Amino acid sequence: MSEQQDKQFVREITPKSVDFSQWYVDVVRKAELADYTTIKGCMVIKPYGFALWENIRDALDRRIKATGHENAYFPLFVPESLLKKEAAHVEGFAPEVAWVTHGGNEPLEERLAIRPTSEAIICSIYAKWVQSYRDLPILINQWANVVRWEKVTRLFLRTTEFLWQEGHTCHRTMEEAQEETLKMLRVYQEFAETELAMPVIAGQKTENEKFPGALYTYTIEALMGDGKALQAGTSHNLGQHFSKMFEIMFEDEDHQRKYVWQTSWGVSTRLVGGVIMTHGDEHGLILPPRIAPIQVVIVPIFQAATRDTVVQKAEEIAARLRDKVRVKLDARDNYTPGWKFNEYELRGVPLRLELGPKDIQKNQCVLVRRDNRQKIFCPLDQLEETVVQLLDTLQKDLLARARAFRDENTRRVASYEEFQNTIEEKRGFIFAPWCGDGECELKIKEETKATIRCLPLNERNEVEPATEGSCIRCGQPAKFHVYFARAY
Repeated sequence: MSEQQDKQFVREITPKSVDFSQWYVDVVRKAELADYTTIKGCMVIKPYGFALWENIRDALDRRIKATGHENAYFPLFVPESLLKKEAAHVEGFAPEVAWVTHGGNEPLEERLAIRPTSEAIICSIYAKWVQSYRDLPILINQWANVVRWEKVTRLFLRTTEFLWQEGHTCHRTMEEAQEETLKMLRVYQEFAETELAMPVIAGQKTENEKFPGALYTYTIEALMGDGKALQAGTSHNLGQHFSKMFEIMFEDEDHQRKYVWQTSWGVSTRLVGGVIMTHGDEHGLILPPRIAPIQVVIVPIFQAATRDTVVQKAEEIAARLRDKVRVKLDARDNYTPGWKFNEYELRGVPLRLELGPKDIQKNQCVLVRRDNRQKIFCPLDQLEETVVQLLDTLQKDLLARARAFRDENTRRVASYEEFQNTIEEKRGFIFAPWCGDGECELKIKEETKATIRCLPLNERNEVEPATEGSCIRCGQPAKFHVYFARAY
């Protein structure tokens, strides 16, 4: 690619305000996060995108381990007989399952599913591991890839193959399983808001929207820049559905044989898409510092006569910062400083450090924030402290800005007509009363393309019943106040 083509590649992003969907694809590709492949629905995650995913993964992995869970790995293939053991589970995933029918040139005696999720294979193994109450709880997580044969795909948000983590736990009692389910939901919430600067609403899914085979499904819901919701993570109380199907039993202290109570919970690479759509602007990515692959980029500004002096000083600054932050020095001669500014803005680097001959004379540098382009003249003897403080401030400001956007785009409506107009013209969350009837819920989805994203939880992790109001659609007494939105 020529330098002229490179410049066009950096510049040419569809305006976010004109076509949000195309803007998103442009940003993913031009920021070199991911690209398409010859396999329909499958993407290649490029090094910069994978570094971003690694930072997300590692931050969550620390939290998972801190809550007492251990990582393991289970097989990619699920025998058809195992997958079919739980009827509701199979019904939920049947259209998306990819099947292996041959081993080499020989047809298999039994088809193998490429895991759409791992309940079936893991439950069959847990049935061997669990014999006594002393074997409980089992607290295991795995980082893996899964395959779901999606009809409509979009980079990171919905792909045929994607990366995720899935926790699978077994417990002695319903109370322990429920505590685990809600604990991991709140871990996801804290992680999303602390690391991704993505505010989320924690709540319970309706019966229509819950995970196939689950007793209860809980979710964290985020609002993207186009007003659509994103299900950013889920936690399921599986009850005893799977344990009864797979005979996961233990002998309790009272010498009675009992079925375990189970949970599962997971997030995926769609979080990368969520970060892009929560924070990005017309110029490309804006990455929260805590997960950014490059937190500070140093761009030396020089002429031929001053190159050595400026680059040497920039190298010294990079060495000073390296123990504190993830820093990159870009001293390439074949690109102008202006081109580099555009490139690193596109790639969402939180902080840019500019250094020229006059800055060196003044013993200073210029720091430029990616989120608001504010310039800060920083004495070099205060550099480390200032950079760390700025990154922390930027992280908090991104969360505050995203939360303000969500709150501004969360509305209450007085009638179903207003509901329909708001969903069509403004999108965002609508907080409205609902009668609790699944048929009414489906009618709303059919008529507006909006779904109930969740029944919000209070601080005690409870769904509070409505004490007043009538269902936004049918007019019957409301049982709950819920969040509606169109969603990815």
